[in-house]
Amino acid sequence: MGVRVHADAGHLEMLRAVAETIMLTADFTIDVAIDMRVALDQVATTLIVAAVPGAVLDCEFRYDRLCIRIRVTSVVGSGGGLIEHSFGWHFVESLTDSITVDADEFDVVQRGYPVVVEFTRFRGAQPV
Repeated sequence: MGVRVHADAGHLEMLRAVAETIMLTADFTIDVAIDMRVALDQVATTLIVAAVPGAVLDCEFRYDRLCIRIRVTSVVGSGGGLIEHSFGWHFVESLTDSITVDADEFDVVQRGYPVVVEFTRFRGAQPV
């Protein structure tokens, strides 16, 4: 399940609502739903602030009986360390069980650096 919006702060409230609705529909606890909503808000905000003009934000939600994975993609104006060196990165790390960031080389067609942020939260204890 996913949603695609223009990389604009005006869409953050809707993204938070979609995340929470998906989490609760998938029978995650309210605490997990809130944590993931906040993590999505932080990641989306960071990408929106850095997005190139006209960029979109794609959010994909995948869940099963073990965990939820949220994947957020956009195109940003500068590469390297956009997410990982921010206070928000440490905050998102504390709310999730795993987080990864993949940034591609400059894309001439998209006029920026495609970035993918994926984070996961397990329902219970993280599997070994």
